[in-house]
Amino acid sequence: MARAVMLQGTGSDVGKTVLVAGLCRAAHRRGLKVRPFKPQNMSNNAAVADIPGEAAGGEIGRGQWLQALACGAPPSVHMNPVLLKPQTDIGSQVVVQGKVLGEARARDYQVLKGQLMEAVMDSWAKVGEGADLVIVEGAGSPAEINLRARDIANMGFATRAGVPVVMVGDIDRGGVIASLAGTHLILPEEDRRMVAGYLINKFRGDVSLFNDGIEAIGQFTGWRCFGVVPWLKAAARLPSEDSVVLERLAAGERRALKVAVPMLSRIANFDDLDPLRAEPQVEVVFVPPGQHLPQDAGLVVIPGSKSTIGDLLQFRGNGWDRDLEAHRRRGGHVIGICGGYQMLGRKVRDPDGIEGGVREADGLGLLDVETVMEPEKTVRNVGARSVAFDLPLSGYEIHLGRTSGPDCGCPVAMIDGVEDGATSADGKVFGTYLHGLFEADAFRARLLESLGVKGGGLDYRAQVERALDDIAAELETCLDCDAIFALTR
Repeated sequence: MARAVMLQGTGSDVGKTVLVAGLCRAAHRRGLKVRPFKPQNMSNNAAVADIPGEAAGGEIGRGQWLQALACGAPPSVHMNPVLLKPQTDIGSQVVVQGKVLGEARARDYQVLKGQLMEAVMDSWAKVGEGADLVIVEGAGSPAEINLRARDIANMGFATRAGVPVVMVGDIDRGGVIASLAGTHLILPEEDRRMVAGYLINKFRGDVSLFNDGIEAIGQFTGWRCFGVVPWLKAAARLPSEDSVVLERLAAGERRALKVAVPMLSRIANFDDLDPLRAEPQVEVVFVPPGQHLPQDAGLVVIPGSKSTIGDLLQFRGNGWDRDLEAHRRRGGHVIGICGGYQMLGRKVRDPDGIEGGVREADGLGLLDVETVMEPEKTVRNVGARSVAFDLPLSGYEIHLGRTSGPDCGCPVAMIDGVEDGATSADGKVFGTYLHGLFEADAFRARLLESLGVKGGGLDYRAQVERALDDIAAELETCLDCDAIFALTR
């Protein structure tokens, strides 16, 4: 097995994904063959990764896709063997080694987890083949000791695989001394022995002011401090994985084009909007439930959804359908991606109840198409070409359902010679199953030009690569990376 070290957090959203990505890039820059691994992830932001020996792709969390990019390695389903995609407040779709296993309510999944450990360990062995180093990311917190008996994401994995742990505390949310000391206090002795030390993340200001805090944590835990990480500004240039980040996105300064994005309850792959957010003349506003779509928006983008019919009903419940009609009367443009594309049609049918108990719903009626949900899921990376601008596109598809109707006669893209998407008669509304289309720099510039805005000449993928390099360089200065990598065994 490859040498490995694991980052676990005192809670969710402490910044583990970015830290692992940064450490992966730091190790990669040192010439090491490094790979990421996350035993279990919960996210509706998924990416398409290779399934060794198969032509089709499988699903992993976008965080592991980003970490693979940091390693300079192709993403593999084995980097995230268990992916949970929430569909309701109490249940999720369970994806194992890239493929849908089924659906499970939260209580049922706790029983199922015990059976998934073998898949986790199988993927663990495969990820480590030929690697110099594997950097593992935990999920949630090992302090959730009520879930420890069947844990596969944190200490259950670390003890089984014999991987040393660095604990991550988030000082930005407050109470970091208590969170680290409390984690140490309640961990069983077997788990506590796995922890080699800790680091502090998201510090703002003069680090020396926390010297007494480091001393106090040492007195309570005996753990070594590997460093204090400042607020990483470059992280804002990376794709986000967890929808919790949407709650913190505030409207920025007023710019030439405002893009409104309704925050659907089961929003998926909202990082599709990141390339637009990076454009200097574009302001992307995520609109939470209970607020109206802004009247001064020139473009409304309806993003992907893990539950199209459920989010369609919520869309109407928020009054966003009326806002969208008013937007269209003002001459505004609308783009729907994946589930958002399905919502733009006349009808969405789910005869087999794949998404839940509601079998049919009226769509928003902005495209003359209908969607029928079907059991077989399309999961693949694709190369494509824009029909309107005759420019290359690239991206991926992850969707259920087949969409057809008159407006499909004016497709958005050609994917492997097959038409995809639909466009309204006036050309101001279109929908597509292609995630990632805004990443195509030339296409994005032409699209913005058609909306009366000059694109910034941005190379989006190069910006992500530079952000990873900047974060790696920052971590090399504020963390004892040599000591962290030396922990591996």
